[in-house]
Amino acid sequence: MNIAVVGTGYVGLVTGTCFAETGNNVICVDVDKNKIKKMKNGELPIYEPGLMNYFERNTKNGRLNFTTNLKHAVEKSSMIFLCLPTPQDGNGSADLSYILKVAQDLGNLFSENPSWDFKIVVDKSTVPVGTSEKVKTTINKTTPTFNFDVVSNPEFLREGLAVDDFMRPERIIIGTTNETSRKLLEQLYEPFVRSGNPIYFVDEKSAEMIKYAANSFLATKISFMNEIANLCELTGADVDKVRAGVGSDSRIGKRFLFPGVGYGGSCFPKDVKALINTANENKYDFKILNAVVNVNENQIDLFYKKILKHFNADIKGKTIAVWGLAFKPNTDDVREAPALKLIKKLLDNVVKITAYDPEAIGTTKAVLGDSIKYVSNQYDALKNADALVLMTEWNEFRNPNFETIKSMLNTPVVFDGRNVFDVLKMRELGFNYYSIGRPF
Repeated sequence: MNIAVVGTGYVGLVTGTCFAETGNNVICVDVDKNKIKKMKNGELPIYEPGLMNYFERNTKNGRLNFTTNLKHAVEKSSMIFLCLPTPQDGNGSADLSYILKVAQDLGNLFSENPSWDFKIVVDKSTVPVGTSEKVKTTINKTTPTFNFDVVSNPEFLREGLAVDDFMRPERIIIGTTNETSRKLLEQLYEPFVRSGNPIYFVDEKSAEMIKYAANSFLATKISFMNEIANLCELTGADVDKVRAGVGSDSRIGKRFLFPGVGYGGSCFPKDVKALINTANENKYDFKILNAVVNVNENQIDLFYKKILKHFNADIKGKTIAVWGLAFKPNTDDVREAPALKLIKKLLDNVVKITAYDPEAIGTTKAVLGDSIKYVSNQYDALKNADALVLMTEWNEFRNPNFETIKSMLNTPVVFDGRNVFDVLKMRELGFNYYSIGRPF
């Protein structure tokens, strides 16, 4: 099939590359000329494990191409996937301006080229219920007679595992009531579900709701477990043992029960708030999700207070080493990253920060600039530091040289925001060790 993918962020680039990997001809479109130039030169603008192999193979074979020319891509394609950002607006709603701008552009192109064959416009971005109708209405304003359809096909890609998630999806959701669109999308996705995982065909609004419901439920599990961890600290219970006992219940499951400094990233924070906004627009008080947001925002404050308490609220002029800047391992994404939230609080109190992350230094610099010091080795961050703070559970942090850590720090203090280290081991090694929901 011939496919256009509009937007080359984490979702768009993975989507286009993986479709090309199964034999489709894909043209990726972006307004960023520098990004397109880099990709044409064989450079990936994002870090995503496993993506480079597919990217190189399919660009070499000519199945994956890049352009800034929307008309060229749309003219050559029967399906146009919209993989555009939907950032949080000022009131918590999803900003649809990028999607509706492209919809307007598509309407103009369809109007100017009435001889083009049937086109399917696919919303791949996470969008509120009713967006497919808005896209269709926007296109129809300039081309009421052109033959096209708008489908909702939400993505369920985990950053750091996005390629595997796309190539071997647990399920695929396709929202359409158009039989032609249904058959073509079923044909497109058939290579990805040969192991028997399901394709669910639903209406457009249900597809849009499924994505928000899924992300919001996972965020709820995280906030719930963080509340349990906070209660464990007050009662003397051990959250690791509680988590294992609770997670063994098949109705609950083991995943997303790890306490920490809260969720971040490009999806959970904005998607939860967008669903709350949808509820508010429909005059419904979504009490559970409001609590989820409050717990998540409070979690970083509680962790920050542990640092303050250890130093008797006298942290001005202290130097803190931070391991981990990305919101999770195996990505360079720092959007809504707990590490950056904590760093900003520390900077407000004139704390010096030396930070290391395997992949997210560049993206952090784009946000924090030179307000902190960056190093290229995790141990270099420890020089002259009064404490180590671990904020992202990269594998290389799981079994470090603790004697080196202890000898390099001014004082043997570790604040573990992801419960990576063993409590008893840290005690035996002589560290002042702070984690979440576990007795020291």
